[in-house]
Amino acid sequence: MSTVEQATSADGTPIAYEAYGSGPVAVVVGGAFCDRGSFRDVAQALGELGLTCVTYDRRGRGDSGDTQPYAVAREVEDLTAVISAAGEDDSAAYAFGVSSGGALVLEAAATGAPLTKASVLEVPYRTAGWPPPPADYIERLEAFEAAGDREGILRFFNREAVGMPDEMVDGLKGSPMWEPMLSMTYTVKYDGFCLGGDEQDIPAETFARVTIPVLTVCSSGTAMPWLHDSAQVVADALPNATAVELPGEFHHVPASTLAPALAEFFTG
Repeated sequence: MSTVEQATSADGTPIAYEAYGSGPVAVVVGGAFCDRGSFRDVAQALGELGLTCVTYDRRGRGDSGDTQPYAVAREVEDLTAVISAAGEDDSAAYAFGVSSGGALVLEAAATGAPLTKASVLEVPYRTAGWPPPPADYIERLEAFEAAGDREGILRFFNREAVGMPDEMVDGLKGSPMWEPMLSMTYTVKYDGFCLGGDEQDIPAETFARVTIPVLTVCSSGTAMPWLHDSAQVVADALPNATAVELPGEFHHVPASTLAPALAEFFTG
């Protein structure tokens, strides 16, 4: 395992990260309930393919701070700080965002973060075929938070935002994932803000400012059409993007398949 390093964001927030390999910087940005360990296998695989691949704790998670008030712009500054801390120069830098982490990557690309290329996997914008998010989504998350009800957030997100059946949510409670997920529940609203708050539609004005090349990825194992097809919908909405399907499981592509595809796109 790599040594845990620390970057300092523009507002002074410490951001914990791990770096693997050497070469141009590629940062992996996780989505809801993800910390720097969630995609360590991807970072390690990319580190073996000629990149300095970084995985980090987004603010409010793991060993990173959580300076308030929150704003998506602060998370863009966090990503920029990680790129600066991990890179040896100001040459090419890349980012790969998973799920709602992809929305953050696209926001960063639109607002001037030092990215040369970017890739995202199944960003869950509310595209055609997906029912709208729960009414007052952010407000309801904040109500759970005010009550100190972490389990309420976890259940609300998985049942009403993701559409997970009750029995699957109940099954999570007995799994090793439950406690780590509980520790990150208050950051779920951050992912909501990255996706646009209560609406979570594709942000056309933001996308128009993403001029770098983007590779949008979907997994062959993602059975929900609105999530699987989001890769093509997002690609069609961006000025310079290509969609690709890779063999994988639900909302996940194994590192052994994903890393070579990303490395070829980033450095090819």
